[in-house]
Amino acid sequence: MPPASFARPIPARATLARSLLSTRQPQFRRRSEIITCFRLCDGAVVPRDAAIAAEVPVALAYNGVSHVVMMATPSDLADFAVGFSVSEGILADGTELRDLKVEEGKTGIRVSMTIAEERFAGLKERRRNMTGRTGCGLCGVDDLTQVARPLPRVGTGVKVDIGAIHQALEALPAWQPANAETGAVHAAAWATPSGKIAFVREDVGRHNALDKLIGAMEHRQIDPEAGFAVITSRCSFEMVQKAATIRIPILVAISAPTTMALRIAEHTGITLVALARSDSITVYANPGRIRGLLVGLADG
Repeated sequence: MPPASFARPIPARATLARSLLSTRQPQFRRRSEIITCFRLCDGAVVPRDAAIAAEVPVALAYNGVSHVVMMATPSDLADFAVGFSVSEGILADGTELRDLKVEEGKTGIRVSMTIAEERFAGLKERRRNMTGRTGCGLCGVDDLTQVARPLPRVGTGVKVDIGAIHQALEALPAWQPANAETGAVHAAAWATPSGKIAFVREDVGRHNALDKLIGAMEHRQIDPEAGFAVITSRCSFEMVQKAATIRIPILVAISAPTTMALRIAEHTGITLVALARSDSITVYANPGRIRGLLVGLADG
């Protein structure tokens, strides 16, 4: 159970959605597969076993209608489905989910969801404009005005010390078993203000990892203002957009941001930290939540 400072009040209508997500989903496939490969080193050929990250088609369907197929790591799929639904604006939050079922097929995995009728009506209207889909955060977009959808401004949120960010970064590798096996998997982590990692989600796709984290936050009723998120990928605009959708105030990325990511962070009030290392960070937007940063500037 999350600490009390992380918990949001749970409305009565959330009971069904929470019980659905709390049911452990079956592990259909391993997060990795072992294959034999051949390493060439100093002129010698050395056969070795290697773990390869699992990547399978995962179809998301709403009220019996298929919406999108994503290539994903087949773990934490309930979290993934809910996180994608919320971060893409299909659901306002996990309480609008009525039912969820994960089924393995011959060609992939299908996650079937039943959602509130008013939300499904909105999704059908959105689908009328669809000309194609990608796995890069622009599902169903066929007009440039749809790229940057309206986003809320984040709340005040917590303030964190620079040391807390470094602590989370140092601890993160121990929370990445799939990446330790394969070297090919992204992670998204939720950390307390002190820098202690609370939980992590992994996936071959950086968007999927963050969606899984968002789904886990919905499942655990985490208050987004009570901590910060860390991602192991570059900080593209979709990552900031997903964080802003549920009002995460601080987003820490290991790689650099793009210009559009920076603009969205500035517009929504997200504190954007990138090029984050165990011994250095770069703050690109809204630095007021990073304690010690402004003091350091004054001393300089």
